Amino acid sequence: MLVAGMITAGLAAALHVYIFWLESLAWGGERANRTFGIRDAQEAEATRAFAFNQGFYNLFLAVAALVGVALVAAGNVAVGAALILAGTGSMLAAALVLLLSSPDKRRAAVSQGLLPLLAVATTLLALLL
Repeated sequence: MLVAGMITAGLAAALHVYIFWLESLAWGGERANRTFGIRDAQEAEATRAFAFNQGFYNLFLAVAALVGVALVAAGNVAVGAALILAGTGSMLAAALVLLLSSPDKRRAAVSQGLLPLLAVATTLLALLL
């Protein structure tokens, strides 16, 4: 069961690295604009600093989860699981905030929150069993 938590945490981290790329490196490009509903270059420029910061937030959560996966794989289960839960739990909490504050962004919230939810659930089950 812990392996399932590690896999889903790794997948959640990969998704958040992709979100980092969109928000911090590709902002203003066609894919980022389409993903985030940016209408024109002026809107992209006006939101660039915010998106850049938000992208790094996503990257740091991914790093926490990935370091946790690496530590569990190396045999340090307690610290690794704690980092997996901190990283993916924060991802899940952010998805819930998005869902509750912007119901029109339900699809985005579910997309960013499903893998973290699975990672949290399977990691906790593994630790409890």
